[in-house]
Amino acid sequence: MTLKQTRLVTTDVAKLTRFYESVSQAKAEVLSNDYAQFQNEPCKGLAIIAQATTQAYGDGVAEAAANRSVILDFEVDCVDAEYERLQDIVSDWVMSPKLMPWGARAIVFRDPDGNLVNIYAHP
Repeated sequence: MTLKQTRLVTTDVAKLTRFYESVSQAKAEVLSNDYAQFQNEPCKGLAIIAQATTQAYGDGVAEAAANRSVILDFEVDCVDAEYERLQDIVSDWVMSPKLMPWGARAIVFRDPDGNLVNIYAHP
């Protein structure tokens, strides 16, 4: 078994796709108005799907902007450079650059739907 992808459920696929394209500097493959996926580094394995499309799994199975248990991690070379670059893209900062107890330097923010994103570097 191989984990291939993480999908974020949203009510605005285009907005969330643009956000992750800006953050990751990767281009998404938009398969429909209801589904986009990243197939190349640095965002390979992330997909964005419309909440309405998840109805195929059953009523009420997925809820957009309701996640409080998953953190998307992106590793970079320089956290401070990314923090500066993302100032005009990110509006909901959780943590400015900080050295974590396990030795990584990290920043944390929420995407437009409230999902946590952690960008980190190891010294």
